[in-house]
Amino acid sequence: MRRTTLALLAAGVGVSLALTACGANQETPSGGGQTSNGGGAPAGGVKVGVILPETATSARWEGFDKPLLEAAMRAEGLDPDIQNAQGDVQKFTTLADGMISSGVKVLVMASINAASANAIAARAKQRGIPTIDYDRLNLGGTSEYYVSFDNVKVGQLQGQGLADALKGKQGAQVIEIEGAPTDNNATLFHEGQQKVLKPLYDSGALKLVQSQPIDDWNNQKGGTVFEQILTGNGGKVDGVVAANDGLAGAVITVLKKNGLNGKVPVTGQDATPDGLKAILAGDQYMTVYKPIKQEAEAAAKLAAALAKGDKAAADALAKDTVHDPTGNRDVKSVLREPQLITKNEVKNVIADGFVKASEICTGNLAAICTELGIS
Repeated sequence: MRRTTLALLAAGVGVSLALTACGANQETPSGGGQTSNGGGAPAGGVKVGVILPETATSARWEGFDKPLLEAAMRAEGLDPDIQNAQGDVQKFTTLADGMISSGVKVLVMASINAASANAIAARAKQRGIPTIDYDRLNLGGTSEYYVSFDNVKVGQLQGQGLADALKGKQGAQVIEIEGAPTDNNATLFHEGQQKVLKPLYDSGALKLVQSQPIDDWNNQKGGTVFEQILTGNGGKVDGVVAANDGLAGAVITVLKKNGLNGKVPVTGQDATPDGLKAILAGDQYMTVYKPIKQEAEAAAKLAAALAKGDKAAADALAKDTVHDPTGNRDVKSVLREPQLITKNEVKNVIADGFVKASEICTGNLAAICTELGIS
């Protein structure tokens, strides 16, 4: 059984687990499911509540998670009620309380912050309703199950991507632009990056100029901070760890202003259309693809087992374990594997149906797509 240890957050634990490191996926996936009011569920299907966090900083929740969760849950014979809290903690709580009162059999939460989600989970437990933490674990909570990706592995892939790009460049100078310090996923991404990069910093193979988390995953702020660090370092940088494609885009804008784009490898995450286009153009070295369809299907299967009261089946699905240091507990988990995507692997994301070729093979990138067999 695989075990992942969650790093303890700084002072903001449980106060604001605001945003995941998922960039602006812009399109509903081809073949995506119905809306939460759409048809397809069997009459009298078991009702399951799903609350998504927001749309302001990441379009993944409505563009990808919602239709994919909808389709996967209906395929399991469930009747999902999927709502989005739009970044409002009070709305999140109100939606959850409404679902609990309406008699949902399972509650799935991609939380805005751990404190409110944990209070909701406690109320659901009193009513005999199991809860599933979706995409991020609420530290110190009571949800027995967690569905996400191996987020330490995401960071390792980012670190390995940068290390590969800078191989043989002794003493290469690296700037790290990280995610929100209040987001536990961002903490895990950084933990994974350091598994690869810290030994290289310690040996002098690479030199860390500065590592800076960015509040709220704000891309504009990320670009401004990167530019300040770059200027303070005399305009010198050899590689950039950007925690997601949105931050990578902000970094690349600054690099273009300084004539450094295409010369400085930049990491990313989310395999967004903009990120993939930047990779094809040579401005971004890599991204991390997290197949949300797999995450949604895992959540649906787990919810179906719990809705039937089949805890043995749920436990058989949740074969991984994640340690919650705040609650001093081990949480049964389903962790899907992320994938490293460089220029040669962009076609894999297209083939998976996550992004359409028509979204990225535009203008002067059309010829590059043809060369790479992307159609």
